[in-house]
Formats: sequence, structure tokens, C-alpha cells
Amino acid sequence: MRPLNPITYFSAAPLPMPQDYLKRILTAKVYDVAQETPLEEAPRLSARLGNRLLLKREDMQSVFSFKLRGAYNKMAQLSPEVLAKGVIAASAGNHAQGVALGAKRLGTTAMIVMPVTTPQVKIEAVKALGATVILQGDTYDDACTYARQMEADKGLTFVHPFDDPDVIAGQGTIGMEILRQCQQPIHAIFVAIGGGGLISGIAAYVKRLRPEIKIIGVEPMDADAMTQSLAAGHRIRLPQVGLFADGVAVREVGEETFRLCQEYVDEMILVSTDDICAAIKDVFEDTRSILEPAGALAIAATKLYVEREQIQDQTLVAVACGANMNFNRLRFVAERAEVGERREAIFAVTIPEARGSFRKFCECISTRNLTEFNYRIAGEHEAHIFVGVQILNRDDAAGIAATFEVQGFKTIDLTDNELAKLHLRHMVGGRSPLAENELLYRFEFPERPGALTKFLSCMSPNWNISLFHYRNHGADYGRIVVGMQVPPNEMPELQAFLETLGYQYWNESQNPAYKLFLG
Repeated sequence: MRPLNPITYFSAAPLPMPQDYLKRILTAKVYDVAQETPLEEAPRLSARLGNRLLLKREDMQSVFSFKLRGAYNKMAQLSPEVLAKGVIAASAGNHAQGVALGAKRLGTTAMIVMPVTTPQVKIEAVKALGATVILQGDTYDDACTYARQMEADKGLTFVHPFDDPDVIAGQGTIGMEILRQCQQPIHAIFVAIGGGGLISGIAAYVKRLRPEIKIIGVEPMDADAMTQSLAAGHRIRLPQVGLFADGVAVREVGEETFRLCQEYVDEMILVSTDDICAAIKDVFEDTRSILEPAGALAIAATKLYVEREQIQDQTLVAVACGANMNFNRLRFVAERAEVGERREAIFAVTIPEARGSFRKFCECISTRNLTEFNYRIAGEHEAHIFVGVQILNRDDAAGIAATFEVQGFKTIDLTDNELAKLHLRHMVGGRSPLAENELLYRFEFPERPGALTKFLSCMSPNWNISLFHYRNHGADYGRIVVGMQVPPNEMPELQAFLETLGYQYWNESQNPAYKLFLG
């Protein structure tokens, strides 16, 4: 089993409470703009985990995020005189939409300062609600500093995205709904953490009424301000944060949220980018909804927790807190989801540059489903292959690597190699001085396990394969590109081979892109 990322446990020693959050949450004014979202079972994921996983579907709010609860509750508490002057907020997107919607509903103006890194889908959504958008800085903290300056200069009221009792209470209505919707025993509730407002509100309510329920916070590895702060016993300001999960890209958690998390949060779990991508895919397969990275954090952590604890037949709740996904990110998510799900292993395999080696390599894979296959002739004595293989688990990957090694093929497992996953898989190739008499053909064949191996076994041993690329995209047809070194006097044999192969093919030897980059 893969070891988990750092997990920190905290004591639940009671601390004094200056605010009565139970009362604040019960009287919060959120339902003018928010709906009580469903608490739905994820059947496919529940079956895989051996536990009942319930998703709190905050992605179904009108702004596709929970943030409108806290924002509206804060603004609804303002006096008419203060409200009339207008409000200002800093946000990576979801809080901005909540403030903009609240301002529109309450008849006031809203100015939103957003990081320049905010996905365009969130920027356009805020503008559509009538708010004025200012792009400033790379992170929420940069935007917040600028918004605070504007607050003083223009006499506006700052609506904090997390470190405000009214905002925390608004988010806490989610905890109230969860306990009302699921009255059977709940083992744990998993909640994403950016600044801490969401988990603080949920925990403050749940722990007062059902203290036996674990409250588990979740952060990305590259934005773990709360994890570090709780471990240190004081708030830690990160020098920088990763932006993939932009909705939780916060350098420093709130003062009040930190205090509440110290009291109520049972533990923290960190998740990787691959874990997040796999969770997005999991939720899509169960709901046909696409969560944003921050919205999938809780689901990713639930899977790691079940793997670690080996629990069975428990009820787990994960808050699906947002779905403002930038469409352009879907390609990256799809690419990384298989690795994050432990369904794909990636290897660099070195084989002798000799006749029969390629086929011997393919025999090692047997009928396994290949997800990617990249090869370009480079040296006279050795060939390097970049290959992706569908696996059952990490132990399965180790077995495949061992099979390669037994056959004398030096193997490196690249499954956790960021450079390989992000860049090298798309860069295998280039021109080669050894690719004499090379012809380039593109093929399509029915996609099924073992189909690629069958295709390779049909290749004539008389022609050296000098280039090969294949990537399984889940389509009905597999698409590959093959470079073959065919002497001019053997062209009739090649044509006969192509005609008897039975697969659709195209000669790409004169393709200008091939000539420019590979020829």
C-alpha cells in the first residue's frame, strides 16, 4: 500500500468560545439565496471503498459553490446605511460569486478583487452577476491586500471569505443540513480547507451535537497552511502556494478559523494533484458532474483514509464544495486521473536495438491493456521505450517491472515522476540520424485489451521499427503512428503487408509536420 502523505493528529481540548456558533448557525440568513443541497450516495465509489460514501452536493448551488452561504449571511447582517455604501471582497472566484449574488439580491454594489490566475469561467460568472472585477496579484493574499486598501480608500465594507464569524456561521449551515439529512451514525466528515471557513462552521455545529463524528480537514500538498499551522501551534504563512486547486490557494489561514480548527478538527490529510484528478473522475462517474480541483479534495482524502484505516461498512461524508471548473483543465485532469487512481503505471524500459527485442518486450506485456507507447530509434545498441500500462494496484506495477527485469530489460518506474508525466511523455521522439529509409504510417484498430500487442505481432521482422507512438484515450479505436525502415526494393512486400493487415492505414511519410519535426 502506498504510504500516505503527512497526517497530523490534534487534541480536542476545549477552548473558550467568545461566540455561540450553534445559535449563529441556527439563525443564519442563507436560504434567501442558497438551497438545501442533497446528501447523495456515490454508489460506484461506495462499492469500491467498501463503505457508504455520501456526497454533500454544494456544487449544485446556483453559483456552483457553498460560498454564497457565508457571503450572504455576512451581508444580510449589515445595516441599510452600511450596505448602501457598497461592499468589496477578495476572492479566487467562488466567494466572489457569492458576494456578487448577495449584493444583487440586497440591492447594493460589489467590487471584487481577484488574482490574475483566476480561471476565466469564474471571472465571467462574477461579471454576469453585476459586480465590478479587478484583477490583482497571483494569489488570494495579493488580491486581499489590494482589496483592503480599496476598502479604506472608498469607505466600502470588506466581506472576508473565511475569517469572519458571520461567514463561518453561514458555511456552518452545511453541517446542520448534514446531520438533519443523515441521522444514522457517521464515522467522519471530510472537508476541504483553504482559509478554514467551511470546516470551521461545519465542525462548530457537528461537534456540539455529535462529538463522536470525526472532522477531517483536507489540503493539497502544495497549499498546506492549516496543516503546518496546527502542527506548529500557531499560524504559519506559506511563502507560496500551488494554484491547481485555486479555490484553496491560501498562504495563511484565518485567526478565528485557526482557533476553531484547533478545537474541533480531528486530523488533516494532504492529497496530491493526481489524487485530486482521480477524485474528479470518480465523482463524474457517479454523478456526471465535474468538480473543480478544490471541490474534489474531500473525496480524494476519503479514499486515502479508507485505504489507510482499512475500515468497512462505515458511513462517510465528503463535501463536494465547488464545480467552477475551467474547461481547459479537463485535458490535464484526464491525463493524470488514471495515475492518481493507481490504474496506470508508467515505465522507461531499455531494450537491445536488435531484431526480435521489440516483440519480446511486447510478449512481456501479454494481454495487458496499454495506455501509452512512445519509442524513437536513438542509438545503435539500445532502444528506450516510454510505456504506460493499466494496472490493478501499485503491487501490480511492481510485478510488471519485475517481469521486464527478468527478461533483461532495464526498467525505471516513472509513475511518480512529475517531469515524465507532465512533459517527457509528449517529447519522446525527434529527428534521428539512424532512421534511414524511414516511412511513417498511421493506423487505426478496434480498441480492446491486447489489441496493440496483436498489432505488433503482425509486424514483419524484416523491417526495423524506428518510431512508435500510441496513447489510449478511451475511444472505440486505437490510433498509432509507426515509423518503419523499409529498403526501397522491399516496397512491394510492404504494400502486400499493409493490404493483408486488415487495419485502416494512412501513409504520412510526406506529412509536413513529420518532415519538420521527425523526418
